[in-house]
Amino acid sequence: MQGYNLIVVFDKTEQKLLMCKRKKEPYKGLSNFVGGKIEAGEEGYAAAYRELEEETSITKNDIILTRLMDFTYHLDQCYVQVYVGKLNQTVVVKGEENDLYWSTLDHDFFDASKYAGEGNIGHILMHVFMNKEMLLK
Repeated sequence: MQGYNLIVVFDKTEQKLLMCKRKKEPYKGLSNFVGGKIEAGEEGYAAAYRELEEETSITKNDIILTRLMDFTYHLDQCYVQVYVGKLNQTVVVKGEENDLYWSTLDHDFFDASKYAGEGNIGHILMHVFMNKEMLLK
């Protein structure tokens, strides 16, 4: 079963959220969290930090990730691991995989015409905010 990760990244003030505008399918043109494939035999945290650095230039020194939740899609033979973190310093993000941008938090992240994942972005953020004290230390 193929694994993927999604990484929810807040700026150090917790006022902005790192998003990407997808350049390819699935969800081409929609906003999403950054993330990618978990390689065969790769541990989840290692994959999350690797993908984060590859896609954004954010390193382990810039953020501490906490695993929030997993989704298993049995019919699609894949699973998704979701990680959350807050930058500990200002970082200039850059990457070529997708167009990166900082979003304010006052959006309807359940809007499937703007955000990938059939409402999962909103669902994930609801859980982040319910557990904010534990996740965004």
